[in-house]
Amino acid sequence: MIPSEPPLTDAYLRTPKAAAFAGIIFSVLLFAVFGLMRLSVPSDPFERGAWLAGDTGYVTLAMNLVPFAGIAFLWFVGVLRDRLGAREDRFFATIFLGSGFLMLAMLFAAAAVVGAIIIAFRAAPDLLIHFATFHFGRGLAYGMVNIYLAKTAAVFMITTSTIAIYTRLTPRWLAVGGYIIAALLLLGSNYFDGSLLVFPLWVLVVGASVLYDRRPVPSSEALPPQN
Repeated sequence: MIPSEPPLTDAYLRTPKAAAFAGIIFSVLLFAVFGLMRLSVPSDPFERGAWLAGDTGYVTLAMNLVPFAGIAFLWFVGVLRDRLGAREDRFFATIFLGSGFLMLAMLFAAAAVVGAIIIAFRAAPDLLIHFATFHFGRGLAYGMVNIYLAKTAAVFMITTSTIAIYTRLTPRWLAVGGYIIAALLLLGSNYFDGSLLVFPLWVLVVGASVLYDRRPVPSSEALPPQN
């Protein structure tokens, strides 16, 4: 008689230890993206596009790093959810995942817009900067990153900090610091150039905290199911 195989529902996956580095990798890559962009692209959204006539190699490299940063961020979110286990609340989990996905979507879209501007300029260097299409694309990328992405990142930080306080996912001081940094992004991203850099810095510290947290991951079987 052939022994029956265990049901698929009994199978489980273990989060690889390498996933704990995801937050740190995301932070380093996002710092690199913003740094490379700043070397070539002026922060003024009304700039007339003189940077396109120069060397755009840094910008191209930054755009190619964005997908890897996005993948690392997804792993970072997965690590946090793995640490939560059955303690995860449906309400906060929805906002947590939703804000994270929206942030990545805007980051990818902004990178695609900048890449399209570079390609269009190379195709018609004497025409692009004189058309409204260039200024529309430049303003679109600027608004996505400095307004909507920054605000969504603040929502992600507030939600994560709230979850961390109630579940002790991270040290309390780190969760409180997340509230402060989120307030800076919500209120000051339009006025302080480079304020978005505080987000990858916060992720870096959270990632390091999770990496060096030696507490066992709570078992979902030991906790009552959520209503």
